[in-house]
Amino acid sequence: MTQKTKKRTKKGKASESKLGYLLVAPGLILILVIAIWPVLQSFYFSLFDLKLNNPTKSEAHLNYSIDLDRYLNNYPFLVGGINNEIRAGNAPEQLTEIKDRLTKIDEKIQSSDGVKAPYQKVDEQLANFEPVDAELSIAELEQDVAESVLKEVNDINGDLTKLAAETEFAQKDKLLGLSAGLADSIIEPNFIGFRHYQDNFSDSRMWKALGNTLMFTVISVGVELVLGLAIALLINKAFFGRGLIRASILIPWAIPTAVSALMWKFLYDGQNGIVAKIFEEVGLVDSMTKLLTTDVGAFFSVIFSDVWKTTPYMALLLLAGLQTIPASLYEAASIDGAGKWKQFSTITLPLLKSSILVALLFRTLDAFRVFDLIFVLTGGGPANSTETISILAYKVMFSQTNFGEGSALSVIVFICVAIISMIYIKFLGRDLLNDGSGR
Repeated sequence: MTQKTKKRTKKGKASESKLGYLLVAPGLILILVIAIWPVLQSFYFSLFDLKLNNPTKSEAHLNYSIDLDRYLNNYPFLVGGINNEIRAGNAPEQLTEIKDRLTKIDEKIQSSDGVKAPYQKVDEQLANFEPVDAELSIAELEQDVAESVLKEVNDINGDLTKLAAETEFAQKDKLLGLSAGLADSIIEPNFIGFRHYQDNFSDSRMWKALGNTLMFTVISVGVELVLGLAIALLINKAFFGRGLIRASILIPWAIPTAVSALMWKFLYDGQNGIVAKIFEEVGLVDSMTKLLTTDVGAFFSVIFSDVWKTTPYMALLLLAGLQTIPASLYEAASIDGAGKWKQFSTITLPLLKSSILVALLFRTLDAFRVFDLIFVLTGGGPANSTETISILAYKVMFSQTNFGEGSALSVIVFICVAIISMIYIKFLGRDLLNDGSGR
C-alpha cells in the first residue's frame, strides 16, 4: 500500500468518526438536557442554605447584597418614629444618637458602588406607590460595607430593645419591628458547601429512611421476580382463554398508583377493611387495626400492595423473554431425556438472563424511587417506619420548605440509583455488552 493510499484511508476513517460523533451528538445533548442538567441544578442548590420561608435565604447568594425594597420600607419610618418619640420627650439624647447612627448607615449604603442608582429608583417607585421591580430591588454590597452595616444595625436593634425596656415609648412595637426589619434587609451569602451532605450523613432519620428504602426494594422486587416468573411460565403455555388471562393479569398494573394506594388504604382499614378482616381471620395479624398502625404491619401492607400492583409488569417483561426461546430446544432436551426442572435450569434460566436483568433493573430502580404508593397509603408512618428516602426529600423540600437540604437528599437518591445501575451492568449485564455473543 502506497503512502498516498494510507493517507486516504486515514482521512476516510477520520471522516467516518466525525460522522459517527455527529449522529450520536443529538442523543447526548438530549441526555444532558433531560437527565444530567436537573441533577447538576439540584447539586448546585444543595450547596446553599436555601429556605423558601425565609426571604433572605429564598435565593442563592454568593455575595452580600441589600433588599432595597425592604430597607426603604423600614428606614424612613424608623427615623420618623424616632423623631416622634424625641418630640414627645422620650429619651431624646439616646434616640438622637441612634438617629445619627442610622443616618450614617444610610449614607454608607448609598456610597457603595452600584447602589445609589437603584436606591433612588426604588425610593421613587415606593413614593409613587408603584410596584418595585424584584431585580432592581436587590443590589450587591461590598463585603466590608455590608459587614459594618449589619453589625451597626444589630447594635442599634439591641440598644433600642434595651432602651424600650427602660422607657415608656408611645410606639414601642413599631420601633422594634422596624429596627428588626432593617437588619433583615441585609442579605448575607448563604453558600455553605457540603454542609447539607455532612448533616444528612450524620442524621439517623436519613439512614433509617435509606434502610427502609433498601428493605422495601429487596423484599418487593424479590417476591415480584419469583411470582412474575411463575406467572410468565404459566401464561406462556398454550391453553384455552390464554389471551383473556393475559389481559386480566395486567389490570393491577394498569391502575394508577395513587388510585391503587387509596384503594388498598380502604381495604386495610382497621374497622371496615375487607383485606384487614381476612388477614385477621387467617391469623396473619392479631387485630385489624394493626395493619396500618404498627411498624411491621404498615411495612407489610405497603410491600403487599406493591407486589399486587407490579408483579404483572414483571411477568410481562419475562414473558417477552420466554417467547424468544425456540421451542425446538425444549423438544431436543425432551428427546435426550431431560425433565421439566432440567429444561428450566439449563435452557430457560440461562437464555432468560438478559430479560431477568432488564426486569430487575427496571423494577429495582422503580422500587428504590417509590413515593406515591407509600405517600398515599401511610404517609411514611407510623413514626416514620415506612418513610423512604424520596418521601423524606419531599417532606424536607416542600413541607419544611428547606430547598437546599431537600436538593441534597435528591442528589443522594440519584447517586444511589446510579450505583444500583452500575452494579447490575457490571455483575449481571456483561452479556448485553458483547453483542449477544454470550448465548
